[in-house]
Amino acid sequence: MVAKEIRVSSFTTVTPERLQQLAEQRDVELIDVRTPVEFREVHAAEARSVPLDQLDPAALMTQRNGTAHEPLYVICKSGARGAKACEKFLDAGFENVVNVEGGTDAWAAAGLPVVRGKKAVSLERQVRITAGLLVLAFSLSALVFDIRFAFGGVAIGAGLAFAGITDTCAMGMLLAKMPWNRVSGNNASCAVR
Repeated sequence: MVAKEIRVSSFTTVTPERLQQLAEQRDVELIDVRTPVEFREVHAAEARSVPLDQLDPAALMTQRNGTAHEPLYVICKSGARGAKACEKFLDAGFENVVNVEGGTDAWAAAGLPVVRGKKAVSLERQVRITAGLLVLAFSLSALVFDIRFAFGGVAIGAGLAFAGITDTCAMGMLLAKMPWNRVSGNNASCAVR
């Protein structure tokens, strides 16, 4: 049976429910491109962790051995990073990639099997907290010390607008590299299937 897939951009998507049906019929390869901490908190039972900032499409496809003809399914939190990962594969010349619609949020909401671990603050929340604190600090500094501190708040606002327009977030990428967003030692074992 062929998966019911919808063409988006130049890669296809699949619903979590349909992917689970496929996984019950045959082996599927599902990679989760969120940060290791996000993966540790909750992930689809079938998924293995391959963070987007460490994704090497050629190396991953080479490791697939005899399964390269089978689709590679990509999941993230809500679908945006999964789409970016699919684009990376397409740019590298690999077309047999499928993004999971709605990501892990939709997977869990559908009641599909997940693995839960240690709770974490999501990367999206970390960006909102950091941006809010920076704007607050610049605004207070402009009121108390020098009006030129207001330019810091303007820069943060411009950065957030740019992030929204381009669907890229420099602050998010920077926060993803912070020590509290890394998994080390025995905790890293959950990233392996």
